[in-house]
Amino acid sequence: MEEIDQTPPSEEMQPISVTASASPSSNPSTPQVMSLEERFQLVRSVGEECIQEDELRNLLDKKPLPICYDGFEPSGRMHIAQGVMKTINVNKLTKAGCKVKIWIADWFAQLNNKMGGDLKKIKTVGEYLIEIWKAVGMDIDGDKVEFLWSSDEINSRAHEYWPLVMDIARRNKLPRIMRCVQIMGRSEQDELTAAQIFYPCMQCADIFFLKADICQLGMDQRKVNVLAREYCDDIKRKNKPIILSHHMLPGLQQGQEKMSKSDPSSSIFMEDEEAEVKTKIKKAYCPPQIVEGNPCLEYINYIIFPWFHEFKVECNPENGGENLYINVGSTKPLKNW
Repeated sequence: MEEIDQTPPSEEMQPISVTASASPSSNPSTPQVMSLEERFQLVRSVGEECIQEDELRNLLDKKPLPICYDGFEPSGRMHIAQGVMKTINVNKLTKAGCKVKIWIADWFAQLNNKMGGDLKKIKTVGEYLIEIWKAVGMDIDGDKVEFLWSSDEINSRAHEYWPLVMDIARRNKLPRIMRCVQIMGRSEQDELTAAQIFYPCMQCADIFFLKADICQLGMDQRKVNVLAREYCDDIKRKNKPIILSHHMLPGLQQGQEKMSKSDPSSSIFMEDEEAEVKTKIKKAYCPPQIVEGNPCLEYINYIIFPWFHEFKVECNPENGGENLYINVGSTKPLKNW
């Protein structure tokens, strides 16, 4: 993981602005009454996978304010998958009547040796990332979204947290925990510290510590969320956390299944200048007539359409001029002129 410049953005950098028509957030001054099915479909649209759909529908029917757990390690620059896509997903959840608890995993970043394990730097990065989400348009009005620092919360309720972590660790064999190290960007073959092996037990405990009904994390976090459901079987707990795993945006280059901060050329960062974004897109893997593994189409599907609801393509006049599409399944433009 690269070190980042801790100085604030220069005054010349254009601030992120979101107009009312472009923002994915709902208008808090206009209450919206949604049916159970509408709420279910909206929440379900956040996840590429849901475990289990019947449990999710029942939760939305029975609980007025379900708690969704999301989290992040403050570990470097923020790319569009973490910045824009997370904002879109969080705003869908709050619109559907959920409360989102975003776990700022500063202690976890230290365990994972991010920012050289310097907790002060980690906290600075965490505060910076929160400000980006606010600027983008995350709907944090009222108590819809709550940012919680893991170090503060764990220290204030240590008597609840650590016995839970120890019980999860006691009930699982080492190979089962090792299969979860993917959640911190590691593999079972990596040389891990004892702290990193303890990491999955802590992340599993977070779900219960925060009283989460829904685990809204990426597909790369799936294994530890399944571990939480298995733990419920062990302790005979009926209500299991529902897993809502969102899609992982790929990197710009061929074969990069996940956008990575460690490769700046393969990621679009939230503070990138317009010219820099255009250069990266021009160099991106985007072969003609190829849909599978095409990052440009992925960004259109998961960023452009959810945010702007349309996509314009400028073509030469002989090819029809400017075309307007409303979804990636369109074989023909909605209109051209």
